[in-house]
Amino acid sequence: MDAAEQLSLPGAPNIRVPPPGPKSAELLKTQERLETQSRTITQQFSMAIKRAKGSVIEDMDGNLYIDWFSGICVLNLGHANPVVKRAMIEQIDKLVHMNEVPSEARVRFMETLESTLPGSLKNSAKFMFTVTGGDACEAAVALARHVSKKRTIVVFGGAYHGVAGDIVGATANYHYRDYATLSSAGFHHLPYPYTYRFPTKTSKEEMARAVVDQLEYSIRDPYSGVGGVGGVLVEPIQGEGGYIVPPDDFLPMLREVTEKYSIPLIVDEIQSGMGRTGRIWASEHVGISPDIMCMSKSIGGGIPTSVVAYRKDFDEDLPAGFHLGTFRGNPVALAAGEAILRHFKESSLLERVRVQGDRIKTRFQEISLRFDQIGEVRGRGFMIGTELVNSRETREPGTELARKVKEGMFSRGVLMHTCGHFSNVLRFMAPLTIEDSLVDKGLEIYEASMEKAVRG
Repeated sequence: MDAAEQLSLPGAPNIRVPPPGPKSAELLKTQERLETQSRTITQQFSMAIKRAKGSVIEDMDGNLYIDWFSGICVLNLGHANPVVKRAMIEQIDKLVHMNEVPSEARVRFMETLESTLPGSLKNSAKFMFTVTGGDACEAAVALARHVSKKRTIVVFGGAYHGVAGDIVGATANYHYRDYATLSSAGFHHLPYPYTYRFPTKTSKEEMARAVVDQLEYSIRDPYSGVGGVGGVLVEPIQGEGGYIVPPDDFLPMLREVTEKYSIPLIVDEIQSGMGRTGRIWASEHVGISPDIMCMSKSIGGGIPTSVVAYRKDFDEDLPAGFHLGTFRGNPVALAAGEAILRHFKESSLLERVRVQGDRIKTRFQEISLRFDQIGEVRGRGFMIGTELVNSRETREPGTELARKVKEGMFSRGVLMHTCGHFSNVLRFMAPLTIEDSLVDKGLEIYEASMEKAVRG
């Protein structure tokens, strides 16, 4: 499969009836009767899906949408990609489920994954299978605490590492803890070097240093109030926090300090990994070597699975049953993941993501020159965020504006979702295989939707 091959349903975008059409409305009504009202995505995209292929979704009423959503970076090769589909079908005929006992799919996946890992983990890692991204982060934190014999884990403002179990304490939005059994005890949050909204008047050049100095103070000063630091958990590019790319020196300095004090560095590549930034792993851009790394989302090709990779010496006294789960390492998901990783290694897709990502970001920046309400455009590869504000001068978050732009794009046939501290960042997370024509049509609709939302 060539990187530029036509994979999507033809004819998008095409809105035949204003969504939700009658067939979609019928399914939405039944869903409303049966399923929890705590859903959020159906509040953003009011439709019911008939089928999807490549980077196009067709709803029950025949409307065609350009997908800049990818199931929140779960479908990095798009819907029904032949590489992934073939691997899944072949594996279904062999084995669908087994606990821990090795299969060809399991072993091949681990061998291929190990060959792609960053830094010293490459060709020298141990793996722990988990089910969700949050499950992977929880296991990684437990592993760091086991290795260091210390409980406090340093995390960062804007972080999202999951909302179930203990890991909810690492996720920055405190509302997720409103009904949690566990508190945020055991996690200490420092500011992330978010250059557009850093909490102190620090220059961009000094921002990463300011954060890392605060980390070192927390580690070495017994009166810092933090306690023994047992690990540092960080996203190389923040996802739900707003597609925030830190200064290039941040992760290397973080690595330097954690090595100095023998503290495990955990890198969360759940959203930023699997080719999203133009490298298989985002941490490759700055050349760091994690001690522990969390992977999920697209690594299962759409089937829930996640993995923790870690240093082999961390495995030496790990007790049996350290982290359990019935559905860890599903063979169909691992067959899909191995095929995706092999495709990255054998094709020119990642180079295309880097080149096209630069072009797309430049186009977003050009559009931003027309609107005082686009505060910043940032990102790497196909992980691009545009932060909306009420005005560039005040930088007041444009939460309502982002909602209007998103709704306008949906009504015109493009799915684009929000994120950020104030839900005011529109994020481009289309499949890495999206055709150029669908990108360009989507950009036209983004610009028109901005125009309508700003100027009415």
